[in-house]
Amino acid sequence: MTHTPIQRRTLLLGSLLLGAGVKAFASTDNWPSRPIRLVVAGSSGAGGDIFARLIAVPLSQALKQPVVVDDKPGANGLIACDTVAKAAGDGYTLLFAPSSSILLNPMIHPKLPYDTDKDLTPITQVGAAGILLIANPSTGFKNLADMVAYAKAHPGKLAYGSWGTGSSGHLAMEGIKARYGLDMPHVPYKTLVSEVTDLIANNISVGFTDIQSPIPHMHTGRLVGLGQTGSQRWPATKELPTLSEQGYKFEADGWYGVFAPSGTPVEIIDRLNDEINRFQKTDEIRQKIEAQNMIVPPSRTAKEFAASIKKDAAIWQSLAKTTDLKDK
Repeated sequence: MTHTPIQRRTLLLGSLLLGAGVKAFASTDNWPSRPIRLVVAGSSGAGGDIFARLIAVPLSQALKQPVVVDDKPGANGLIACDTVAKAAGDGYTLLFAPSSSILLNPMIHPKLPYDTDKDLTPITQVGAAGILLIANPSTGFKNLADMVAYAKAHPGKLAYGSWGTGSSGHLAMEGIKARYGLDMPHVPYKTLVSEVTDLIANNISVGFTDIQSPIPHMHTGRLVGLGQTGSQRWPATKELPTLSEQGYKFEADGWYGVFAPSGTPVEIIDRLNDEINRFQKTDEIRQKIEAQNMIVPPSRTAKEFAASIKKDAAIWQSLAKTTDLKDK
């Protein structure tokens, strides 16, 4: 086939762009015309998976296309974030991640395989809450003071768990250790489910978890709550004092967020933002979010959510400076 000079220049430019690694984008005119993949930075059955499925159903209904949840646990969400950061910005691959994956990974891992700021575009926030300090009942601990007293009396003997190096649970406990001068080894788990399982089995005595996963086991007495982080007591744990109420200030709230690969058309970002914000405000979804021990955040545009992330990052970075929180 013979091409005109203009056609040849167009083909050459397209080849150069693809060769330079620039992502190719589909037209937004008929988006979405096929299923959307929602990559979750977490394991099946844990908080992130629960919330992702909570929004996937009404989002599927609003977009008239299936939203398929794809759990990718490990490395405090790094694997899931990397998957989406390298995906095409066409609106068919999205990320559902906790705040710690977005805010702390860049602080902890100096050589991430992606750039959080450049490769992931914020869409909207889902839920807001803290995290839980949990113990096996065999410890006899009832609160933060009990744990601190035991750890001081038994240096190096009380190991604690979190859902990974660089998680907000890791940061919270390292802050407690620094404040009270404790020697408590860290046991990072690949998934929250495995951490909670080991807490129940008493393979590990204490740990920080997300705000949802241990609650059924707290109700049956297989686990006991020692405290919760954040700016308030959360809907399903109203009886549990915050760490701030117990003398250790940790008022930074966590959240889940929806993100897209860089270059995703702004029309798609805004449509997703509008839909998710809208149904979070319905009584049905609000009640389901509160049943999972979180609250519905204020509605924000995508740009406002991006600005709030920068503000939160400064808070978390300040907290991280008081610890030896780094990739080892």
